[in-house]
Amino acid sequence: MRRTPLYHAHLERKARMVDFAGWEMPVQYAGALKEHLAVRTAAGLFDVSHMGQIEIRGPDALEFTQYMTCNDLSRLDEGQAQYSALLYPEGTFVDDIVIYRIHAGHLLLCVNASNREKDAQWLLEHRRGDVEIRDASDEYAQLALQGPRSQEILQPLTMLDLDSLPYYRFTLGRVADADCLVSRTGYTGEDGFELYVSPQKAAKVWNDVLDAGGPAGIQPAGLAARNTLRLEVRYLLYGNDIDETTNSWEAGLGWIVDMDQGPFMGREALYRIRQEGPARRLAGFEITGRGIARDHDPVLIDGTRTSQVASGSYSPSGRKSIGLAYLPVEKAVPGQELEIENRRRLLPAVVVKTPFYRRR
Repeated sequence: MRRTPLYHAHLERKARMVDFAGWEMPVQYAGALKEHLAVRTAAGLFDVSHMGQIEIRGPDALEFTQYMTCNDLSRLDEGQAQYSALLYPEGTFVDDIVIYRIHAGHLLLCVNASNREKDAQWLLEHRRGDVEIRDASDEYAQLALQGPRSQEILQPLTMLDLDSLPYYRFTLGRVADADCLVSRTGYTGEDGFELYVSPQKAAKVWNDVLDAGGPAGIQPAGLAARNTLRLEVRYLLYGNDIDETTNSWEAGLGWIVDMDQGPFMGREALYRIRQEGPARRLAGFEITGRGIARDHDPVLIDGTRTSQVASGSYSPSGRKSIGLAYLPVEKAVPGQELEIENRRRLLPAVVVKTPFYRRR
């Protein structure tokens, strides 16, 4: 298994390590519930260095990336980030990504850990124009500081004016005496920052942020809390909620598709699907009795197996079991009753509006 530059820092803090997409990663430290609630009320610090980074440079970098992704990059200013996706010609997902526009000739793509090699190869196979495509993942460590007290914790460690950094914007500067790309993004539904730093400086930045955040209640947080946090706000996980078999319309990600930006990979298929209407939609549900829905549990409607749970877990913020599942369009409406088969038990559930949690 691969290890991030923070592997030994995790062991020092007694993290429980697990295999995640071929990486040895911390699943929890003090406990998933405590870490989840710390992010909702104070702050949590995540190691997300397993994520991949692909650089696209050259005179045609913007035009090429615009063609390969479904959102409209031309609307971005320098220093602005965008959630988007790489698509197959069928309109389904190669990967969901975040694109950083450093300038028109230099774009940085943050991709999912499990798709790093696949994404780079896909881009190389479809390269057009004067562009250089490079997997730069090994040159970055990535830390995610998330929670309502994130800015309070990070500001003393940098001369950057974090108050002037809007959501989904980024800047370059020093944090804890290390050169960083600092973006105001996140995967938890809370305010927060992503810190891209060299692997050699990662452990110092990690420890300095945790030390600075001690009085504010910061917690190092693992994959378990990251999963429940993102599920509560309906942030999708590649491999669970979206993959090469799903498209943006049925996943509820139509907002990242700009059909007016000109030709892009998968546009014709998405146009056809939109005209015909998707046959299914990704819906949220709550368990109305006892029990917890888990990934891949069968979903039944009127006693007939319809699909399976895409993502399911206990919601620490809502104190209930929640999940996502693809359902026939006519059934993917609030109030629709379901049953989730979990360990030979049928758990009553109902379709509800999402997200399950909203930041106040």
